Amino acid sequence: MDTVIDWNVLRHKASEMLSRAYAPYSRYPVGAAGITSEGEILGGCNVENVSYGLGICAEVSLIAQLVAHGRGTLRAVSVTDANGKVLMPCGRCRQVLLEHGGRGLLVDHPSGSRTLADLLPDAFGPDDIAEVVP
Repeated sequence: MDTVIDWNVLRHKASEMLSRAYAPYSRYPVGAAGITSEGEILGGCNVENVSYGLGICAEVSLIAQLVAHGRGTLRAVSVTDANGKVLMPCGRCRQVLLEHGGRGLLVDHPSGSRTLADLLPDAFGPDDIAEVVP
């Protein structure tokens, strides 16, 4: 599969998702977009909750869409705020992205894309479970 990622398309989709974010408490909407192994572009947005710890990040919302639509894995992801600034996924989201994109997942970064392996070195992932569970 072609490894060229059109980051502008992903950033645009992430920006579109901002209008769907539910962020009444922080007033900080976040949008995410990813391209699947099949070439489809999916989006996600943050969904807050009055019990703050129950909210979900845009990246987790994106993964929920990936799974709900029965798609394979992600090849690349971009996350943005309301000002169009590229955001880096938090540690929790990096772990969730690992499960559905693998260590080679490309993550949009202000200074150029980075692999998830670079952003989450020595991560515990599905391969680690496979080594001990028959």
